[in-house]
Amino acid sequence: MQLFAIFGNPVHHSKSPFMHNSVYKELDIKACYTRILLKEGSELKKRFLELGLSGANITVPHKEAAFEACDEIRGFAKKVGVVNTIVNENGRLVGYNTDAEGFMFAIREFENVKRILVIGAGGTAKALVQKFLDEGMEVTILNRSRKRLEEFAQIDVKRYTWSDFETGSFDLVVNTTSAGLEEESLPAPKELIDVILDNARYVADVVYGKLTPFLKEAKKHSLPFKDGIDMLLGQGVLAAWLFLGKRYDKQQIEEAMRKGLYLS
Repeated sequence: MQLFAIFGNPVHHSKSPFMHNSVYKELDIKACYTRILLKEGSELKKRFLELGLSGANITVPHKEAAFEACDEIRGFAKKVGVVNTIVNENGRLVGYNTDAEGFMFAIREFENVKRILVIGAGGTAKALVQKFLDEGMEVTILNRSRKRLEEFAQIDVKRYTWSDFETGSFDLVVNTTSAGLEEESLPAPKELIDVILDNARYVADVVYGKLTPFLKEAKKHSLPFKDGIDMLLGQGVLAAWLFLGKRYDKQQIEEAMRKGLYLS
């Protein structure tokens, strides 16, 4: 019996166990997936090995700590310094990032997206920003503090804090912060959000499972929007494919995962 898990803080809201356990059931795989509350990112590798995990997903706020915990980094994760999926290969922790591909899967119905505003500057933002740049999009980042923005200084993006933001028109505005996950808060002051949404075409939030205050504002502005559920599904399919040694067809995994997702 293989054991998989998701690490995060908070993590009780995660639908990942429903999704992955549905895959194991549908494909008759002897495995189980659970949630683990992790308060200190520095403890990730120790907890992973103590539990004898075959693999794990990592959610906020530990994606950068997950990068440091790995013995090897592969693919897109190497480019962005952020890991959300770890596979145990004979005692070696191998890190991947499936967030960016998951997000592109989620917004595939949004048309002609060329200019993007990303709110937040954490691990999820790093992955998405790099993916957008790889796709030839123009990216602006808005964050509360200047310090985290400095981590984006070496790439071709515009960077603003709440106090110096210069508004413009955006095809897509993405909230990558945890604002609205456990409280009724916006990712930036309301007056700033109103200005941004007045000049936007589409809106997305990586938080899933609820209509966040940010998405409520998008609805008031009559904007098409998406929560993070499709991103969760997209990254989950890729993670499961990696967990299972790439032995199963991704379409098979997606169909099984959807059953678990919508039963949760």
